[in-house]
Amino acid sequence: MSAEQKSRLALAGTALFAIGGVAGFAAPTILKARTASPDAAVLQPVAAGDARAAEPVAQMTVPNYRAIVARNQAAVVGITTASIINANGPELPEGISPFGGGDEDPFFPFFRNMPRHPRGGLARAQGSGFIIASDGVILTNAHVVDGAKEVTVKLSDHREFKAKVLGSDKTSDIAVLKIDARDLPTVRVGNSDQIAVGDYVLAIGQPFGLEETATAGIVSAKGRSLPGDGYVPFIQTDAAVNPGNSGGPLFDSSGSVIGINAQIYSNSGGYQGVAFAIPINVAVQIKDQIMKTGRVEHAQLGVEVQTLDQSLANSFHLNAPNGALVSRVDPDSAAARAGLRAGDVILKYNDINIGDAGQLAASVGMSAPGSKAQLEIWRDGRRMTREVTIGTAGTGVLARADAGGASEHGKLGLSVRPLDRDERQQAGVEGGLVVERAQGPAAEAGIQPGDVVLSVDGKAVASVEQLRKLVQTHDRGVALLIQRGDSRIFVPVRLS
Repeated sequence: MSAEQKSRLALAGTALFAIGGVAGFAAPTILKARTASPDAAVLQPVAAGDARAAEPVAQMTVPNYRAIVARNQAAVVGITTASIINANGPELPEGISPFGGGDEDPFFPFFRNMPRHPRGGLARAQGSGFIIASDGVILTNAHVVDGAKEVTVKLSDHREFKAKVLGSDKTSDIAVLKIDARDLPTVRVGNSDQIAVGDYVLAIGQPFGLEETATAGIVSAKGRSLPGDGYVPFIQTDAAVNPGNSGGPLFDSSGSVIGINAQIYSNSGGYQGVAFAIPINVAVQIKDQIMKTGRVEHAQLGVEVQTLDQSLANSFHLNAPNGALVSRVDPDSAAARAGLRAGDVILKYNDINIGDAGQLAASVGMSAPGSKAQLEIWRDGRRMTREVTIGTAGTGVLARADAGGASEHGKLGLSVRPLDRDERQQAGVEGGLVVERAQGPAAEAGIQPGDVVLSVDGKAVASVEQLRKLVQTHDRGVALLIQRGDSRIFVPVRLS
């Protein structure tokens, strides 16, 4: 199996995505910097008979950035926070990020320019925000104000106000602030669903504390899922944003806010051409809940899902690797009550075609708890529909599995044995086979001793003989549902 597939399985044991606090799921989607092959950089002419040559390209007019800045600059604010360094926590050495992950972590929220301080002292940091109501309601990122003892908002006319945090939601990374002021300038809120890849965008904020800085670019991609952020379908942009831009607005070409700048992809902590913004439609939904009830409820389907690759699609007899593959259904969840089970592939959520796991997570996240949704799923080689009443995040317990003579399976390269009663109870499963040794095709796919094999192509296995018979009916490959630690993931294993 490829190195990328092995990496996905390795990550599953440490970062997989229980559908509890993150909108019902999180999908095993990891963004990586890739190096293009030399051939990919060669420009190819369009042949005379190529249909693409006959398709006219609409001419886009460059936005009037000067007018957008003039209209909105006064509604963008600087945010300064003061936080007490935990007196009981360890003092951070040089080169270690106070947010964990170290300087080598490529995902840096913009707020990570916090200086080092001795334990028990005050740490001050800066971010951005924008005014959405003239009576002083401000939107920013939750991580900008997280743990802050004091929050100060500075307007473009240099007035400063102490801000009250009305509420914040770590899942979506949205916070709502309030200052005691009237007749303030406000931004115009747009519709993030209407943007498209290639659209012009403009960011205004305070990178590195440099007030009222504007940078421009385009929408590079939509619906991005980032590690740990399965709820938010991020807008990817190449507008230059840096530490201090966090919480600031991202405008479209008409001057309406369509996103909140939240994260960057970086090996250095600075701008490297890839930034991510929270869609304003998500932010407004969170803001409305906070303003109305003071808290936020997220929808939950109650499954763990993963994105299909071609090998998995072949194993489940799908024509293309589209959809979200269910690797776990939490007991007593919305999905369980609707009859979903591991091995189902969710192809549609209401009228939305599901391309990958991240798209499903975002679609569920935008639903209201208690609402009904129509699912189109692929099971046993045919399509079927299920109606589900969406639950509320926060329920559902994940099973655990521990490592634990055995039988050899030459075709797979696995040595397995049934789980004993205590192991089944500890793992929270009714059956399954624990891997004693992995070699050949199984080892190449990334399966390790201690993994628990739960099913083959969606068919549960409880005995060695059952596994042998299921594998014997396949010549090219199988999809094994593996449980490792707290996580489950389908692993395609090539047999020839």
